[in-house]
Amino acid sequence: MIYLDYQATTPLAPEAEAAMLPWLEQFGNPHSPHRMGREAAAAVEAARVRVLAALVADAASAPNGRLLFTGGATEALNWAIKGAWARRPAGRNRIVTIVTEHSAVLDTVRSLAMDGADVVVLPVDDRGRVDPDDARAAIDERTLLAAAMLVNNEIGVIHDIAVIGQMARAADALMLCDAVQGFGRVPVPVAACDLIAISAHKIYGPKGIGALWLREGVELAPLLHGGGQEGGVRSGTLSPMLCAGFGAAAAVAREWMAEDAAHVDTLWRRLREALGPDWHVNGDEGARWRGNLNVRRDGVDAARLISGLRDIAFSAGSACASGSGRPSHVLKAIGLTDRQARSSIRLGFGRFTTGDEIDQAAERITAAAQPMTGYAA
Repeated sequence: MIYLDYQATTPLAPEAEAAMLPWLEQFGNPHSPHRMGREAAAAVEAARVRVLAALVADAASAPNGRLLFTGGATEALNWAIKGAWARRPAGRNRIVTIVTEHSAVLDTVRSLAMDGADVVVLPVDDRGRVDPDDARAAIDERTLLAAAMLVNNEIGVIHDIAVIGQMARAADALMLCDAVQGFGRVPVPVAACDLIAISAHKIYGPKGIGALWLREGVELAPLLHGGGQEGGVRSGTLSPMLCAGFGAAAAVAREWMAEDAAHVDTLWRRLREALGPDWHVNGDEGARWRGNLNVRRDGVDAARLISGLRDIAFSAGSACASGSGRPSHVLKAIGLTDRQARSSIRLGFGRFTTGDEIDQAAERITAAAQPMTGYAA
């Protein structure tokens, strides 16, 4: 199997697996007071330090804050938005976000619209970039929260979170960054943010664990009630095994960030050239994470292409929306028609992808697509 779906999830790093294995047998509850519990708690705290060190690359200039583990990025994003809404100051009813955000953000803010939230969803241009003037006009004294992702999960486009964060700060609003696809790959502009959501399984860690970073002074209402085990505000028993895996993956991502970026840049150029001019890139080709190549070809049926190439793992967009049957909301937002959106595929690659795999995949995808387009090579 050639795996080209790194935006959906990444392979487990050997270092993460090694860190997790001892906790299959050392089963103590990290919230228990006895020795086994204290050992488990120590493992959780060691992992927290490693994840925080990877997130806050420049500790000397970064704002103070705390990192709280969650069951994943979806929980972290829901908690950030709903928790801030529950404690909103009087007159702060506006939430500003972007049309290409993950459904964990878009669906959450839409649910709050039924509770009186004034939701502003900013458009993007045909490259997937938001207009700073649109953001500046929307983020005002009525704004509670601005939410934007660092790296788009479908087309890889990078937003200027530092600029949007400055706008939020000027309006005395909170800035939430969905850094799930960016953390461990590009520097996260922590100084511009008040809340940051991240996930382990996007950085070669285990599934089922994420985290929410909160700037010092930011207080959220709990999303989960029960015991307040995590920081006194998030209830539920933490898994030392998942925390340890997250910590190890984060440490490796921090160490290998430059090498990983150079590797995927080489693969991106190689794959782009191999596919040729019949495939058109969706999204900005410059301001993007190069581990993501989202392309379309007229006449291609992406669903048929994916099902026909069973030994190559790639997708037509977000794994979270793969069963909906609807064309990607991200591709629609950048101006693609339904037909163009359904002719698009997302190819994701990373640390463990080889050049030979890229060459084989490009050849196979091109050969499978040609009969759909009505002509042969």
